[in-house]
Amino acid sequence: MSGVPVASIDVVTDGVFFTAPGSLPRGRNALPREQVAAAQRERILIAATELLAASGAAEVGPKEICLRAKVSLSSFYAMFPSRDACVFAAYDRFIEVLLGRLIAIDGAGLSWRAYMGAILATYLGALEADPVVGRAFQVQMDAMGEPARARRRAALSAIARLLHDKHVAWEPAAVGRLPFDAYLSGVYGIRQLAADLLEEGRVSDLPALAEQATAWVSLMFGAGPDQG
Repeated sequence: MSGVPVASIDVVTDGVFFTAPGSLPRGRNALPREQVAAAQRERILIAATELLAASGAAEVGPKEICLRAKVSLSSFYAMFPSRDACVFAAYDRFIEVLLGRLIAIDGAGLSWRAYMGAILATYLGALEADPVVGRAFQVQMDAMGEPARARRRAALSAIARLLHDKHVAWEPAAVGRLPFDAYLSGVYGIRQLAADLLEEGRVSDLPALAEQATAWVSLMFGAGPDQG
């Protein structure tokens, strides 16, 4: 299925969104079945992500994923009913980790603009740290149809909800001035700009986008220069 040479496939950055398991011991020192399954699952998620980033969904199937992950098809189907279910599980990991990092920014002692700067630096910094994951899930996955796009909408809505609720807590008057969709539009805009940079191979421009966008995103959400 995949026409991309194995040697040309970029790998995920270990420890950013996924952690590559080490070699599994055999014989008397073999791991319990649950640990073996967890390691195989991580390998499968990593392989699916790398292949998706390299060649797009049309060129990726369970066989290609298993060959790259060095697991059997029977192991794959014991964990995932289909290729799409596997890719979506990998995407869910991406969003879980990313959203967790954004939620962890509590903003105590920061101005709204500084908080937005921290949000953008964290989001775009994660994509810079692992551009393979970024390309897989910000560029390639949308082509997998409505279920993929529904997942993307849910994820972006969760980020927009975080920003909306945080801003209302910061500035209660914002609740009457800005609807939720205003925050959603900002999230969509930044996501698309990041996707374009990833697709064009301009990963090194992501930090500059974070710096530039901090000013106009914070202004768009109602924080003027006097508010920092």
